[in-house]
Amino acid sequence: MNESAATWTVGDTTVRRIDEVLLPPETGPWLLPDATADVVARQDWLRPDFADREGVLRLDSHSFALVVGGLRVLVDTGIGNGKTRANPAWHDLRTDYPERLAAAGFAPESIDLVVLTHLHTDHVGWNTRDAGGEWVPTFPRARYVVSRAEREFWAGYDMDEPRRQMFRDSVHPVEDAGLLDLVDVPAEGTEVAPGLRLLPTPGHTPGHVAVQVRSGGETALITGDCVHHPVQLAHPAIGSCVDIDPERAGATRRSLLAALADTGTLLLGTHFPPPTAGRVITDGDAYRLVPVPGGR
Repeated sequence: MNESAATWTVGDTTVRRIDEVLLPPETGPWLLPDATADVVARQDWLRPDFADREGVLRLDSHSFALVVGGLRVLVDTGIGNGKTRANPAWHDLRTDYPERLAAAGFAPESIDLVVLTHLHTDHVGWNTRDAGGEWVPTFPRARYVVSRAEREFWAGYDMDEPRRQMFRDSVHPVEDAGLLDLVDVPAEGTEVAPGLRLLPTPGHTPGHVAVQVRSGGETALITGDCVHHPVQLAHPAIGSCVDIDPERAGATRRSLLAALADTGTLLLGTHFPPPTAGRVITDGDAYRLVPVPGGR
């Protein structure tokens, strides 16, 4: 990936992107089927960073790491290594993600807080690692935080076998270790660390949250999957094939973008390829992203 270990400053807080893996070109048409090549091609500002000349979307998988209130925080944990997955792009990965974390100053054993925007396969994978054939928490000192609504939804959901497998290898071991912390997230959000707030952004999943970072009068927002790709700024109605409630996801996205537009808030996309971040500005009756490349 370009811009390895890119960083952004939000007041006195530094947010670091921890790269895992680029996603293959076929990810876009599968994930956002209404983002056709013609739709993408009409948005010149998406090229060359967010889409190629043929209108194929670029997406990737990464986490964000930061220190707030003396706590070392990781937001989402990606796909993970060596896991049995139905999606071939996620199956039995072998990346150096833990080494990248450590190189950025966030060795797994140093993490205090893991924030999970939601419980989907590509956001919880590094919750655990293989230790002699058993899945154990990757971050043994951390409190893993997820919204209560999210966990309770999946507890009552009729899962297919691939999703049950994901819970067995990436969620249950954290619960069994007593490290999963369910948090109530009211409409106004809730602070889980100084300057770190969970905001409800339901639709993609019922308990999905975005993560707001505030410091020194500046604000950033980590999207999770309420926005998968910048093309959704131009077309907020474009949803994901795996949205649990597509109508609610669209409404959440529209209200979120309206609240962010022209405010100077830094938007950090969990699946946005480099430059990954930008500021939302009004563009006609919709929006676009003005990129803010990360430093080193």
